[in-house]
Amino acid sequence: MGSLCLMDDWLVQHCWSDMTTPATFLQWAVTTSVDFSLAQLIQVIILLSTGGKNGGGYEASKYVVIALHGGILFLHAILNSLPISVLSFFGQLAAAWNLVGVLVLMILIPLVATERASAKFVFTHFNTDNGDGISSKVYIFALGLLMSQYTITGYDASAHMTEETKNADKNGPRGIISSIGISIIFGWAYLLGITFAVTNIPYLLNEDNDAGGYAIAEIFYLVFKSRYGNGTGGIVCLGVVAVAIFFCGMSSVTSNSRMAYAFSRDGAMPLSSLWHKVNSQDVPVNAVWVSAFMSFCMALTSLGSIVAFQAMVSIATIGLYIAYALAIFFRVTLARKSFVPGPFNLGRYGILVGWIAVLWVATISVLFSLPVAYPITQETLNYTPVAVGGLFILIVSSWIFGARHWFTGPVTNIDT
Repeated sequence: MGSLCLMDDWLVQHCWSDMTTPATFLQWAVTTSVDFSLAQLIQVIILLSTGGKNGGGYEASKYVVIALHGGILFLHAILNSLPISVLSFFGQLAAAWNLVGVLVLMILIPLVATERASAKFVFTHFNTDNGDGISSKVYIFALGLLMSQYTITGYDASAHMTEETKNADKNGPRGIISSIGISIIFGWAYLLGITFAVTNIPYLLNEDNDAGGYAIAEIFYLVFKSRYGNGTGGIVCLGVVAVAIFFCGMSSVTSNSRMAYAFSRDGAMPLSSLWHKVNSQDVPVNAVWVSAFMSFCMALTSLGSIVAFQAMVSIATIGLYIAYALAIFFRVTLARKSFVPGPFNLGRYGILVGWIAVLWVATISVLFSLPVAYPITQETLNYTPVAVGGLFILIVSSWIFGARHWFTGPVTNIDT
């Protein structure tokens, strides 16, 4: 819903997203979670390739995983330091890889599976035997929305690339609409294909299976093992997923760096003059590398406490949606009559869709603050409201006691 309102209020969203300090921090958290998940997937691929957990396979330590994470971020920083024409090529390659990869996997996995779930199971079953003490189907559905919201969080990437986009006032919103539309269609189809290959959920989540409890990896591995006697084909399929996640992380660093650049241009980040610099090819290289560095630093918390790490990255989804909703809220309230729409807008439906978006974000903000496991202990407590609330207090305090005295708004570099 937020994306639809954003179409109508393109300039407002772009302005406010660049002005919002939490958004930069939260974008780094998104990159951290994406690349850390890739590091974990690589670890699982290595585990399965060496025999699996039950076959003496190599189980990487948390230090190896963090090293993999650092290496992935390093590669992403190098790619994002290349000219925009080269980065554009990788972006197109990523789009093609995701589309073709999803098509192949959504057909191949259920086709190879020797056992398939029924349509009734796929469309009506709720996993109440989840080991988390949650049996309410409504509650499970509500918590399940988090993954869907996380998946489309990066739709604003087009907004951060507007200064490097031709006819950005039209092509930017089109990029957002197309990214969401494609994600909905292909993402749902992919989930359907995978779910039809699921027959024993408790076993997939069991840490004693060959993939160490990594459900998707175990699905792919078992599908091919049951059909051909070994899981090599499943490992190859995981490689396809890993490349897709790699491209996702690359794009996330791109979005991070452009936001950091824009915020520094407005003089609103520490050492702004340093992060605002661009090289001879107009690439904000310093912003690229500080984004990669900050994402790596965030992942270091996993070495001390996985609970602290999960709390930090869990605020990425809810925090970014709050940042999006703030721009929309001010558009439908304070700027309702004064705002001049751009060439791409929703016309008379803009205000209605805007209020729907704000109410939706308010709803999911409550849902995502609920406990995700019972009984509630130090390990199962949902720290999201604490983390978001703490960040909110810091930002408001910073504005009241400092920024409001010197921050005059975003710097424009085009004629009115």
